Amino acid sequence: MEKAFERFHRLILSKLKGAFSQEQEILQASEWVASTIQNEGWIYTAGTGHSHLLAEEIFYRAGGFARVYPILDPPLMLHESASKSSLLEREEGYAYKILSQINLSSKDTLIIASNSGRNAVTIELAQAFQNQGAKVICITNLAHSRSVVSRHSSGLKLYQVSDLVLDNQGEIGDAAVEISGIPGKVGATSTVIGAALLQAIMAQAVESLVKAGTIPELFISANTEEGEKYNDSLLEKYKGQVPPL
Repeated sequence: MEKAFERFHRLILSKLKGAFSQEQEILQASEWVASTIQNEGWIYTAGTGHSHLLAEEIFYRAGGFARVYPILDPPLMLHESASKSSLLEREEGYAYKILSQINLSSKDTLIIASNSGRNAVTIELAQAFQNQGAKVICITNLAHSRSVVSRHSSGLKLYQVSDLVLDNQGEIGDAAVEISGIPGKVGATSTVIGAALLQAIMAQAVESLVKAGTIPELFISANTEEGEKYNDSLLEKYKGQVPPL
């Protein structure tokens, strides 16, 4: 009989295969990212609750673009109050408070993650970017999202207000491994799949830029001998423009 970790491993491999079969979507997303970098726009990232992990996944990362701006609002994350963040992400109008200090442009791209895609903050963030002519890429769980009712007064969900949708192939409720004797499942998959999709998109965007003759500004690991010195010039250039830096 398969052990729980073996079942999780098998499920992750299967879901990764399904996620990466979205080749057209991955290539389109990478094209928009490359265009944003080439036009000196910003790659914004966002997510509430555990999805904020994906907002940080490509920020200040080895091999990652310097022009990444994560929208990190502490009350919507987990370290101040996880339970309160679950309530706040449902509040209509809060997204616009977050964006009040950010100058959006049609050159920008937003990559936003939400497993359910049903809560007001992520829906309104996507709408705000679209209203400025920016591209919106969402990573969501279509099976889950389609199984629930929107918590936004419009009745819309994140995948319905995004220009491009990447399905993380997840289970309803995210956890995927059944263990006899407990309610629900264990072994959430959305972060693993979402992070893999993000890194694949970024790698493809870099390759496309280089082939087009553009060498993008990329961070190198600060824990290598050459990395810290190399990154200093990028930090000096962008620290005043990206508050989380």
